Amino acid sequence: MVLGLAPSVLAVLAVTVLVGAAVQGLVGLGIGLVAAPVTTLLAPELMPGLLLWLAAVMPLVTLVREHDAIDWRGLGWSVPARVPGTVVGVALVAWFSERELGVAVGLMVLVAVVLTVKTVRLPVNRTTLISAGLVSGATGTATSIGGPPLALLYQHRDPRQVRCTLAVYFVLGAALSLIGLGVAGTLESRELLLALILMPCLVAGFVISGVLARRVDPTHLRYGVLAICGLSAVVLLVRSLTG
Repeated sequence: MVLGLAPSVLAVLAVTVLVGAAVQGLVGLGIGLVAAPVTTLLAPELMPGLLLWLAAVMPLVTLVREHDAIDWRGLGWSVPARVPGTVVGVALVAWFSERELGVAVGLMVLVAVVLTVKTVRLPVNRTTLISAGLVSGATGTATSIGGPPLALLYQHRDPRQVRCTLAVYFVLGAALSLIGLGVAGTLESRELLLALILMPCLVAGFVISGVLARRVDPTHLRYGVLAICGLSAVVLLVRSLTG
């Protein structure tokens, strides 16, 4: 056992983090969409803390490679709106059980998958940015999946701007969520220690993304990841509703 986890569970989480980091390095988000359903399925007690720690570090790695295409105006509206959203997310963690949060994670991923497949095009303006920040703060804090609302707004922008802008948002958003959960007393040191253990997998996934970016069409990869995320979400929903 490693910090209360069976070696097989830790191995699955390590592979999941590696894949999620590789995907996020390519398209701007992915570590939450890929890893959250699997983590909630295998070790629900680690949610959302473990994924939030990883979500706070992954964007910093991304910004080392790309940092000159950030949409600071958009962040100026969306980041402040995440603060009240974070308060709502902390309340959700306190009010609902692990099973109920499992359902929330599954539904969140499915909604994100459906919306992304349909490529809903929303205008990037003050209203939509504030709305995305609010929703992202709540879902990101409660389920560690806070990227889809903002990513949907920016999905038709230049890929570099998408990755850079989301990276800054994820760093600030994850920090707010961790502070909120820490104040509420729902964070555990074990989650941070496990995140540190999994950090090499995150870095390896990021390195792999750099190699894949030159060889794989991100569009094709995105649809494959969406299929995996959708299947994981369905399995998680079934288990949460029947377990």
